[in-house]
Amino acid sequence: MAKRSRRMQELRAKAESLGTVNLEKAVAELKTMESSLKTGTKPCKFDQTVEVAIRLGIDSRQADQLVRGSIVLPHGIGKAQRVIVFAKGDAAAAAKAAGADEVGEKDLADKILKENWLDFDVAIASPDMMGVVGPLGRVLGPRGLMPSPRAGTVTQDVANAVKEYKAGKVEFRNDSSGNVHCVVGKMSFSEEQLKENIEAFLQHVQSLKPNAQKGVYVRNVALSSTMGPGISVAV
Repeated sequence: MAKRSRRMQELRAKAESLGTVNLEKAVAELKTMESSLKTGTKPCKFDQTVEVAIRLGIDSRQADQLVRGSIVLPHGIGKAQRVIVFAKGDAAAAAKAAGADEVGEKDLADKILKENWLDFDVAIASPDMMGVVGPLGRVLGPRGLMPSPRAGTVTQDVANAVKEYKAGKVEFRNDSSGNVHCVVGKMSFSEEQLKENIEAFLQHVQSLKPNAQKGVYVRNVALSSTMGPGISVAV
């Protein structure tokens, strides 16, 4: 097991001493984590990403219990997402006008396949482009970048999809253990901004409870920063 840094040891001890707290206190404690370090312990210098992790009481082996979706958070995620679009004609023009970083057809697919170009965060496609996009599955799928109707990234209205992702829309899906992770902002956000983003995400996940799921749906919630331990949040 890798040895934890003194900084992480201190932060983990503080997080564990808190136990499980309400969301308001969790956010407040997260914001003050770095400033609470002892003299001589170097704090993290960059603007860390804030993430929420939820452990769900679902059976991820059952197709009718999977949890997947997307949401436009009230205050975005503090990051300018690079969005590419597979479209042609009027749809391509609309995507460019909406702010897409790259728009193309087979030329864009070839760039990804032949040049291993993956300098983007979201890929969107119009339905008539799926013949071009399909072969990209083996490259984009494992990275969570493959356009999907369920995620809203295969759509007739590519311009609106571009605007949503540029405004801070994020996608999420459960992993094999039934956990869902989602970026909800940056440490530089105010406590109120983080709280509102997290509340919106939690409410959205609650609304996606599968009909086939039995028992407790949301089992645990934890809030963390890029370089910090999780703080347990009461559910």
